[in-house]
Amino acid sequence: MNAPLNASATTIGALISSAIFEIPIYQRDYAWEKSQVEEFWNDLSNALGQGPYFLGLIVLTGEGKRKHVVDGQQRLVTLTLLAAALREEAVAIGRRALADKIESTLLRSMDYATDDIVPRIVLTDSRTNDTLQSLIDSGSIPSSDLAKGSSSERLNSSFVYLRERLSEDHNSDGFRKLGTWAEFINEQLYVAVFEHPDEAAAYSVFEVVNTRGRQLTTADLLKNYILRHTPSGQRDAQYDAWHSTAEKFEELGGQNYVQYIRHIVNLRAGYVLPKDLYNYIARRGDFSSVGEIPAAELMEDLQHWLPVYLQMIDPTLGGPANADALGIFESLNELRVSAVRPLLLAISAKESGAQSMERVLRMIVKRMVVGNLGASSVERKFAEAAREIMRSGSVESGLTLLQDLDHSRDEFVEALGRRSYNRDVLAFIRRSTILKTVTPDPVGTLHYIRPRQSASTWPDFGDDYLGMWGSTLGNTILAKIAKRPRGVNNWNGVQQNLISKAIPEERSAILMAYETWTPESVQREGLALAEAAADVWC
Repeated sequence: MNAPLNASATTIGALISSAIFEIPIYQRDYAWEKSQVEEFWNDLSNALGQGPYFLGLIVLTGEGKRKHVVDGQQRLVTLTLLAAALREEAVAIGRRALADKIESTLLRSMDYATDDIVPRIVLTDSRTNDTLQSLIDSGSIPSSDLAKGSSSERLNSSFVYLRERLSEDHNSDGFRKLGTWAEFINEQLYVAVFEHPDEAAAYSVFEVVNTRGRQLTTADLLKNYILRHTPSGQRDAQYDAWHSTAEKFEELGGQNYVQYIRHIVNLRAGYVLPKDLYNYIARRGDFSSVGEIPAAELMEDLQHWLPVYLQMIDPTLGGPANADALGIFESLNELRVSAVRPLLLAISAKESGAQSMERVLRMIVKRMVVGNLGASSVERKFAEAAREIMRSGSVESGLTLLQDLDHSRDEFVEALGRRSYNRDVLAFIRRSTILKTVTPDPVGTLHYIRPRQSASTWPDFGDDYLGMWGSTLGNTILAKIAKRPRGVNNWNGVQQNLISKAIPEERSAILMAYETWTPESVQREGLALAEAAADVWC
């Protein structure tokens, strides 16, 4: 029989000593950074000695002595870390009785059936929970267990910060001040507790509560959605699958897991704005009538496409893509183009995948040269083309939607010879031109021949022309040295100290033949390079 719906006010001491609290799998991991912990500490320390203090709402579900924390995890876990730090400081100054009291009321409980001493708060993720319990047991954790950016690292950082603040706070009267803190947490720190009787409804409560105040991340909401729509007997396995997939992105330096999910949804749905991703999957608001993406199928898709997607991020990884495809991924990364990944995924499943990807790369480069690839309309085209390929099974059917990106040779040459581009694009285009390949190795470093300073030493190329021609292809060279050498503030210095260090494939002899370097020289070189680039790309 479910317990009746219950709401009450109680102290933290009374609440924590009354039950065992588990963080359910749909919850986010411990996420507080130093700024949140610092704010939390300041709020509590300013309230110390001022009477009762209200900490906010805690939402629980479950019956008996084991409760699931639907909302309030971050505060309860941080309070546990504060209690552990208090216990450590009490032991350090010889207040053993106070340390034991903190241990029994806030940190540990006894299982009366077995006499086992069990933790009062248990986290879902086993590694993060091991960190929490180690901090409670000994006040420390091996540094080897603290992966950068992980929840374990955040737990440890929070504990270290709180213990440092406590140590500073009681250095003049430690015996009394630690007792004041323990009394405040146990008897003066209040929360409003709302207990929901229905375990299954906790997922919905979690969403409702967390759409107010500090927002959940899209990843938190999506994880909750998937687990809520997974049969209870399969949730642990689905939780593990979610986290094992998310960890792959953490290992690559925090690459966006949510972007990956959106790209996978693009394969089914076409273009979905980042802000609409959760509402689309959950069929909320304007998306109430869209076709359902079953949670199990979404997780299957996330795992199915993961190996090749990770190679798109890091082409050095092993996986299903062949050498030609990896070269294309590397080129797109150099150009900083990630919006095309759903289309590449759709193409990768086809027999002529690498050749079709090369067609897409050529379209992208031509679009970047002639127009602008950054607009959302282009990303929309990629997503719609990906969906069309998945729907029809035909690459040609999808690529037909991209024909307006496929500019003519004349348009390409005319734009490339005169337009300014950022350094990454210029370096890529120049490499591809002189190496005669659409997937050039990242050889050499791009340098501007006429730099953006020292106008007086370039009498034939004043600042009035620099804005027009300084960042065009004709004013660049690829050299074997990363740093611009000294003595290159005029044309003679460039010939002696920069062109002489150009990579072997460069147009060094042609450049050395110029008696001086002028805007006309840049235009002439730019046109020659544009024609050579068109031979590669058009």
